Amino acid sequence: MADIIRCPWCGDDPLYVDYHDREWGVPEYDDRQLFAKLILDGAQAGLSWITILRRRESYYAAFDGLDPERMARYDEAKIEELLANPGVIRNRLKVRAAVANARGYLEIMEREGSFSDFLWRFVDGRQVVNHWRTPAEAPARTAQSQAMSKALKSYGFGFVGPTIVYAFMQAVGMVNDHLADCFRHGECRLLGEAGKTRPPTAPGPSGVGGMCG
Repeated sequence: MADIIRCPWCGDDPLYVDYHDREWGVPEYDDRQLFAKLILDGAQAGLSWITILRRRESYYAAFDGLDPERMARYDEAKIEELLANPGVIRNRLKVRAAVANARGYLEIMEREGSFSDFLWRFVDGRQVVNHWRTPAEAPARTAQSQAMSKALKSYGFGFVGPTIVYAFMQAVGMVNDHLADCFRHGECRLLGEAGKTRPPTAPGPSGVGGMCG
């Protein structure tokens, strides 16, 4: 196993390595899982992804499984409860944005029918495969992430700037930014190719996925 080549950002932290090896860059098409991941990436703003990764289970517990229908109904009392919870990032703007994002998600679902299709259209429905040799080559934002950010903001989403959105796109496999010599680059590319012919999927339970968020 010592011969395995990985992207260097995960270091040797077992939790981070597992995330890199099993989740980051895997194409995700489920509406609820994409919503959950976007919420977690918004919570990451200004922090390292490992900080959120270590609190991920706490987020699911605190935010009712990151269920957008339930989150959209949060009142001021629930927001104050969340701000007193040490298991989440106790930032009032981020907590309020999570609630606003849940409401925006429901509006997109009503208008578009699929949150997944709404997001994936920014990459024409297929994974963008890059071939970076070093982490420094990967951009912080792209034209696609800027367009997605603008569209999400039009629905009232917060903490979805182009940089956050690009980290989200990397994490959910819309962009394959594993380094070219990383063992996961080819595996995620094949998963992306298989996803081109995916059947429509119904919303499922919340899930996860971020360089790194």
